Amino acid sequence: MTFCNRNTGRITDFFADRAMLKFSLTIIRHGETQYNRDKLLQGQGVDTPLSDTGLQQAEAVGQYLRELRFNNVFVSNLQRARHTAEIILRHNAHSSGTEMVLDPLLRERGFGIAEGRPKEDLKNMANAAGQSCRDFTPPGGETLEQVRMRFKKFLKVLNQRMVDEHGYSGQSYLAGAEEAAAGPVSRGGPKDRPHAGLPQDRPHAGLPQDGLQGVSVHALVVSHGAYIRVAVRHFLEDLQCSLPQGMRMSQVFSPCPNTGISRFILTLSRDEAGLALSTVRCVFTNRKDHLAKVQDTEK
Repeated sequence: MTFCNRNTGRITDFFADRAMLKFSLTIIRHGETQYNRDKLLQGQGVDTPLSDTGLQQAEAVGQYLRELRFNNVFVSNLQRARHTAEIILRHNAHSSGTEMVLDPLLRERGFGIAEGRPKEDLKNMANAAGQSCRDFTPPGGETLEQVRMRFKKFLKVLNQRMVDEHGYSGQSYLAGAEEAAAGPVSRGGPKDRPHAGLPQDRPHAGLPQDGLQGVSVHALVVSHGAYIRVAVRHFLEDLQCSLPQGMRMSQVFSPCPNTGISRFILTLSRDEAGLALSTVRCVFTNRKDHLAKVQDTEK
């Protein structure tokens, strides 16, 4: 099968040049804990259970996503993420038998001596050091770069596993060919980058299946707020992820609420150089439609 590249007019046999796999990646933050409620830092050293509200949030996101079939599930091995994922899979109509892979690469950012202390303490430490709170690393904690490298390592493992288990055939292969035919993603900065102009870049209706048309392989990740923020920045700033029309950067980089949902479409290619992540497309970030009816039982 051949395609005409719209940028060059060149007829290219994409099936011959490189095999492709497209899959969705749905990323969810764990439900609320009492430490979240009390604005205390948990990081990796404090591993608390979900609060009553957090349990409700997990139930709500599980109901919201119940009709989506997740082929692969990857979860931080901290209990607040693990319990959230267990509730999501319990509600799911199609993924009850799916293996849940507990991966320490998905753990929250380590905050060193600030763990267990009020978030205000971290701000005070950052101010004393003359740094912004986001960029400040407390003694014994992880830098943002270390977290980014941890996510990059997870992404490499994820991509290889998706190819090993799902190959390059079926709907995902065909859908990926359309994206390749559109040409490479622009390499400008996130604020300057134009949209790819594909139908998938249009704003979505707020439905659980948004962005999944033509994609048959789906992965679920359950992780943590600070970690997810670093992951989203890596997609946008390092991998030049495309955005839906009208999405503001303030929305993309805003803190993820408990059980907030973000979704990306990843296209992998295989050529002489090996496995590569050729395109990343953002469908939405930090969605919380499912929380509209969750009551805060602890107020």
